[in-house]
Amino acid sequence: MTLAETYAKDGYAIVRGLFSSREIADMGAAIDGVYAEGLVHGRSFRHGNLMYRVTEGQDGQPKVRMVQWPSYHNMTLNAVRLDPRFCEILAPLIGDNLKQIINQIHWKPPGEAGDFAYHQDSRFRRPASAYRDLDATYVQTGLAIDPHGAASGGMRVLPGSHLRGDLQMGIDGAVMASAAADAALLAVGLDPAQIVDIELAPGDLAIWHPYLVHGSGQNMQDHMRRFYINGYVAADACDRGEWAFRDGKPVPLGKTPRLVHYDDLHTRPEPHFV
Repeated sequence: MTLAETYAKDGYAIVRGLFSSREIADMGAAIDGVYAEGLVHGRSFRHGNLMYRVTEGQDGQPKVRMVQWPSYHNMTLNAVRLDPRFCEILAPLIGDNLKQIINQIHWKPPGEAGDFAYHQDSRFRRPASAYRDLDATYVQTGLAIDPHGAASGGMRVLPGSHLRGDLQMGIDGAVMASAAADAALLAVGLDPAQIVDIELAPGDLAIWHPYLVHGSGQNMQDHMRRFYINGYVAADACDRGEWAFRDGKPVPLGKTPRLVHYDDLHTRPEPHFV
């Protein structure tokens, strides 16, 4: 079965060994630098599309949970999101004229509460009017920087759930601060027994559909679990996003950030705490 066939059937697919251990080491160093930047801020901070989400850990100290759009200032991570290997994988699925909506890093420290409630990424593609034919034009990707699986709080997915479309899953509170509970699956007619844990080695890439139901649990390993997420959309089907590839060729960031998800980009672009 081809990657495209697996993706169409299950709503996700895995590319093994896309990046070498040396490349992953370089990315890891860059990601650690971004984490240190977040700690300096001490709490959640935004500058345009760049945003550091910082929360208090169980030890009372700040922990960086996520950073959006580090590629505006980190050249290593910017080069990764524009790597032609991404376009080669995505072109058979959504074409080779692509904008980028998601560019973010997720961290899960060992032992810290770090659940992600079961959800569909379609809930975050707002406003809905900016995304035409989301089902056929958007793909999310996640690159493992560290061993990623059940023991480290990795992704858990419901294969084939994307075929149900937008399930309008109800979630109490924020996705990133809520448990991945079976009740949420039962409420929309999904069987928790069908859950699959995504197991990735450093350098492996997972791709998944915006309607795929997924979540994750706590990192019970003794290492940080870093995950580099990039989401791409067919350019002619979306009014938002930074260009990533045009006719299969990487497109550098322009001098002026484009509207992605931060609606106040043009009215409050200055640095500020959030």
